[in-house]
Amino acid sequence: MHSCALLCLCILFALALTAHAVVRYDPNWASIDSRPLPTWYDEAKFGIFIHWGVFSVPSFHSEWFWNNWVTGNKEVVQFMEKNYPPDFAYADFASKFTAEFYDPNQWADLFKASGAKYIVLTSKHHEGFTNWNSSVSFNWNSMDVGPKRNLVGDLATALRARTDLHFGLYHSLFEWYNPMYLNDQKNGYKTRDFVLRKTMPELYELVNYFRPDVIWSDGDAGPDAYWNSTEFLAWLYNDSPVKDTVVINDRWCSGCSCHHGGYYTCSDRYNPGVLQKHKWENCMTIDRSSWGYRREATLSSFLNIEQLIETLAETVSCGGNLLMNVGPSHEGRIVPVFEERLRQMGQWLDVNGESIYASKPWSHQNDTITKKVWYTSKTQTDGKMAVYAIVLVWPMDGTLALGAPMTTLNTTVTMLGYVGAAFKWAPMSGSGMNVMFPAISPNQLPSTWAWVLKLENLASMQSSGKRLTWSYRSRGRAGGQPAVQNL
Repeated sequence: MHSCALLCLCILFALALTAHAVVRYDPNWASIDSRPLPTWYDEAKFGIFIHWGVFSVPSFHSEWFWNNWVTGNKEVVQFMEKNYPPDFAYADFASKFTAEFYDPNQWADLFKASGAKYIVLTSKHHEGFTNWNSSVSFNWNSMDVGPKRNLVGDLATALRARTDLHFGLYHSLFEWYNPMYLNDQKNGYKTRDFVLRKTMPELYELVNYFRPDVIWSDGDAGPDAYWNSTEFLAWLYNDSPVKDTVVINDRWCSGCSCHHGGYYTCSDRYNPGVLQKHKWENCMTIDRSSWGYRREATLSSFLNIEQLIETLAETVSCGGNLLMNVGPSHEGRIVPVFEERLRQMGQWLDVNGESIYASKPWSHQNDTITKKVWYTSKTQTDGKMAVYAIVLVWPMDGTLALGAPMTTLNTTVTMLGYVGAAFKWAPMSGSGMNVMFPAISPNQLPSTWAWVLKLENLASMQSSGKRLTWSYRSRGRAGGQPAVQNL
């Protein structure tokens, strides 16, 4: 009897050890891709991208200014000929990258007010200038020249002291005109001097010094065998100080994008408009033409808040996160047009964030009848599902036709932030509903730009006693049809 009890205890102990065994990831894509995405990222939904570097000094055309100048872009060449002496080099801009108005506390407060849950700051763009005192970027970093301060570290400190936002870093693997990279490229990427002496030391520094929760890789021109990113990523997931919280994107080698990594970006401004099987992110810009600050931009160059909210709604309903970019000036200012958009987004999310944060895609992404209505869903504390209809255009006749919801006698419709009574509705023949919007004075409207209806006690997806699954078939960006499959 005693030996039997001892055996049972040993079995239980072994099972406990197995349950708590630490998963180790191997340096190959099959293993790296198997790591579950930390839940905070999917729940966050909205982040701020910050493109800042030496390119913020000329602040003309785009953050690709140096490359465009070297490759003979007409506008950039004429700009340089008109404004700078013939012997002026791109490196001469660095001393003018002064950041004298850079206030990390002010930035942190603004990002918090925007409603964002994470930020991604440029640590190094393709120009190679590092915004921290990199040990492998002598005299081409923000401590040695220009600001004479650790721009990355200062923001990380402020953000963690004043907010609960997750801190992330953008990093370019390659550098346009680094002689080591150009030599490796010339050798058909058979040599790896640049990777071993520059790129990888920088990545290890960034993780160990600043402990980012996001590593947003870019500049991935070069084959998988050249970058050998999986070796770094295995360390990141297994042994780094952020192994339990860090998320990565998909730009780690030529051909990796949209195939490998924690979440997919696929391309700049990627916005498929339909539900995706893999977690994805729409990285996009408030300035239609540039990631970096542009002095020549006009008001029409910038997306307005209605367009930004529409992009957020469309992205989240299709399972993505929105990473919205601002470009500070070389003095360290987030100029008023960017600040206004950030604060407006925060005002909207203060009212309607329930439909965005920690939401899940619904059976339909957009409505089957009315354009510019996007859906999300969320399980409530009582275990029931609520569906959110994000209405981008107010119904002028006071009635909103929704073709996707299947109603019951107990269905209720309320507007987030509205203190009045629940909205009246009437069922359509077959499925769908007409929602009657009451006459609401402007000062009673919960938000100015878009409105969210919360639909509760809808019919479950049941038909003839068989469980149904729904897949989304696109009909452009407005009006999709659900395809019903019996299992």
